[in-house]
Formats: sequence, structure tokens, C-alpha cells
Amino acid sequence: MEPFVRNFIRSSLLWLGGGVLLGVWMAVSPQAILYRPAHVHANLLGFVSMMIFGVAYHVIPRFTGSPLRSRRVAVLHLWVANVGLVGLVGGWLLRPSMWEAGTAAVMTGGVVSATGSFLFIGNLWLTLGPVRRAARPGVLHSGPAA
Repeated sequence: MEPFVRNFIRSSLLWLGGGVLLGVWMAVSPQAILYRPAHVHANLLGFVSMMIFGVAYHVIPRFTGSPLRSRRVAVLHLWVANVGLVGLVGGWLLRPSMWEAGTAAVMTGGVVSATGSFLFIGNLWLTLGPVRRAARPGVLHSGPAA
């Protein structure tokens, strides 16, 4: 398994732990419900997305038989996605007490996180290769005519 794949999965597990802790805090302290956006983003962007990114980077090249287009972009994606998510979750946690700083962190973290997602989209899109047209109905072979 590639190191960046392993690190996506590890970061996914760390985000799950953070999201669960926020969820427990909200369960035992009802006033903590205002931190729900941090909880949701830690779980969905942190746990779910990071796990999907890691698993996809591992299996898509194997399913397609094509090498990953860029390992460097995948490593960059790992860093960009996690740094953006730290800003996003941190911003949601700051917002109730420091509105301006929290809002700035949410906006910056959101843009950085989105950038990471677009790195993933581009890298896998190029790994999948060119889009091929489907064969016409009733045509069994799409090769040159005999």
C-alpha cells in the first residue's frame, strides 16, 4: 500500500475520533450543540471523505489497470485536504466566541478543502484515461470493418 494511501486512512481514523468526541460532548452537554457544524465536518469531510480518497487511490488504479496519474498530486491532496479541514473545523469551533476569526477560518478552510477535492477529481479523472464512446446498439465489435 502506498504511504499516502495509508496516511489518508490514518487521517480518516483521526477525524473519526475527533468527530466522535465532539458528538459525545454534544450528547452530555446540550449547550455544545452549537458546535454541530464542526462535528458534521469532522465526520463527513474528515472520516468519510478521507477514507474514500484513500481507498479510491488504492483500488482505482488496480481496477483500471492504469497507474495513478500522479503520486505527487495525491500527496499534495493529502496535505491540502487535511490543512483545509483543520481550518474549517477549527473555524466552526471558534465562531461562537470569536465570530470574525472563526468566519475567516471557515471560509479559508472551505476553499482549501475544495481545492483538495478538485486535486482528487483531476488526478482520478486522468487516471481513468480518455472517455470512450459507447458502441452503437446491435454492433458487437467496434473495430475497423473487415
